[in-house]
Amino acid sequence: MPSIRIVLVEPKNEGNVGAVARSMKNFGAEELVLVKPCPLGAEARQRAMKGSEILAAARTVGDFESAFEEADFLVGTSGVDTPSEKRFARIAMTPRECASRISKLDGRVALVFGREDFGLLDEELRRCDMLVTIPASSDYPILNLSHAATILLYELFAAKALQRGMRNASGLEKEKLHEAFKALLVKTNYPAHKRARTQVMFRRLLGRAVPSKWEFHALMGVFQGATKRIQRLEGER
Repeated sequence: MPSIRIVLVEPKNEGNVGAVARSMKNFGAEELVLVKPCPLGAEARQRAMKGSEILAAARTVGDFESAFEEADFLVGTSGVDTPSEKRFARIAMTPRECASRISKLDGRVALVFGREDFGLLDEELRRCDMLVTIPASSDYPILNLSHAATILLYELFAAKALQRGMRNASGLEKEKLHEAFKALLVKTNYPAHKRARTQVMFRRLLGRAVPSKWEFHALMGVFQGATKRIQRLEGER
């Protein structure tokens, strides 16, 4: 089963941080990472209850990328969803769909929650392999941070009974694959103004597919082989 890391990006309410730690204790998640959090004091400890040891052991980092060291798979959360292909970075899964896919992984999965007031930035969402949103009433669709974390943790807990999947590509391997895909786009003269969006689409495609190590090596061979072939042809001309 995967190892779950909860990442809170710039939380502004210490009570929310404590409540997330409590929910983590409820559902068996242990690793908490805080990106530039607000000061944590008595309220956070009180809200954490028996999750206080999770709160005490939480790792604090100074920037978004540092929260994902040794993480193999990033899941971003957002209260805003869209079916529009033109805003691909905002197309999301439901918590149950997301949990079903995550349960088949065998690496470290980082579940990323954004700021209470405006969530994750677009560039942060584009960094994620998968996006999840919790369906709610259109009258008030944005959930409290700790409530959202509780729902997602429950779905992950409920999905743990699913069978373990095959050995998956690591986070480092997938990043190498993304670099190879980017290099191929450049070598094939893919329109520059479309590259960023296409790379996001490819990242989300891999996120949904959860490639195995064999599939990773096969794709790398295709991308690198095509790029090298183009380079040889350019040299011959």
